[in-house]
Amino acid sequence: MLRRLKKTISMINKDLWKRIGVTVFALAVFSLGTNIVVPGAVSITKDLGFLELLNVMTGGSLKNFSIFALGVMPYITASILTQILQMDIVPYFTELKEEGASGRQKINKINRYLGIIFALLQGYVFSYAFLRNMGSLVVLKSALVLAGGTAFLLWLGDEITKKGIGNGISLFIMAGIIQGIPSIFITAYKEFATRSSSTALGLLALAGFTLIYLIIVIGVIYVQEAERRIPIQYSNHTASSYRGEKSYLPVKLNSANVMPVIFASALIGMPSFVAEFLGKDSFSKFVENYISYYSATGLILYVVLIYAFGYIYTKMAMNADEMAENLDKSNAYIPGIVPGEPTSKYLRNSIKNLTVVGSLSLIVLAVLPILFTNISGMDRAVTVGGTGLLIVVGVALETYKQLESSIVSRNYTTTKRRRR
Repeated sequence: MLRRLKKTISMINKDLWKRIGVTVFALAVFSLGTNIVVPGAVSITKDLGFLELLNVMTGGSLKNFSIFALGVMPYITASILTQILQMDIVPYFTELKEEGASGRQKINKINRYLGIIFALLQGYVFSYAFLRNMGSLVVLKSALVLAGGTAFLLWLGDEITKKGIGNGISLFIMAGIIQGIPSIFITAYKEFATRSSSTALGLLALAGFTLIYLIIVIGVIYVQEAERRIPIQYSNHTASSYRGEKSYLPVKLNSANVMPVIFASALIGMPSFVAEFLGKDSFSKFVENYISYYSATGLILYVVLIYAFGYIYTKMAMNADEMAENLDKSNAYIPGIVPGEPTSKYLRNSIKNLTVVGSLSLIVLAVLPILFTNISGMDRAVTVGGTGLLIVVGVALETYKQLESSIVSRNYTTTKRRRR
């Protein structure tokens, strides 16, 4: 692995170094912004409770009440809404979905406008909830600054996507989570040191915690990379050539990636916006006791939402009828399966079975830190696995693949020009 990484670095040309530089600079701007407090506001000193996930995904920005306190979560909320509307609920969005690339561009544009509108609403809710004692003017100004911070991040994310490496929006979420990882281990050590009779035992417990963390990282990578390879054969190839070099149709175990967990977390967190806005202890306790995923009913709801979103998102991303049609157009077929409807049915069943296993894997990884916190009684900031780790590993793998693909493509083009 290390030798492969060294070879990859040596193959990077000037254009790719420039793209990497743009990405690193943009992430540095994001990191700096997470520590700039909204003018006139103050850092939040009370426990965030069920808003802790948002705080983690924004690199502690919410706790600091920084200009990037909302991060890109309003855009994620807008994406959830448009994803649901595409499921034959609103004909306009269904038509955009069927238009292909041009339709996706229009949906992406709508997501950005909706994201800014949601940022204004969420910014006002948070400002009113945490700064209401500072006056109406401070609340309105803070709401505008928070919405402006989200709009800036969306623009900066687009710049990373166009001129850098990877998906800018995903990288901001990943960067926010990575910023909080050191504090997780620091808090874990403090907890272990407090509970242990000696420093040595505390360090030993921390070493065990770190080992479990690494094992879970390996498990996440396995789930993200696992796929089923369905053998296919081309009708214009001979049997001998088929035996010599097989072709496969890869179907990922987790085609939906981390999106079901993000969507489920966003929906579970929505009642918290209302609770903070109302400022009523009775409703806040209701959310904490029955809707927060640290409660039994909230955890069940969280699991159901992850599974439902996993099924829905995979169905949207992996259309069995379209896959069967594409195979037919390419004069390809699955050995032993008749082209047409039988192929669609076979692919549909295969995708369904993989979705069940993939969604259950996501559920285990997402629920693990919640169970760990409830059983151990440790601080909620000390997590093992979970949504954050899923996002970090998923985004890191996709970014590395894009980087490697760009290197291979550029080196192939350069070699081809030299031969000419």
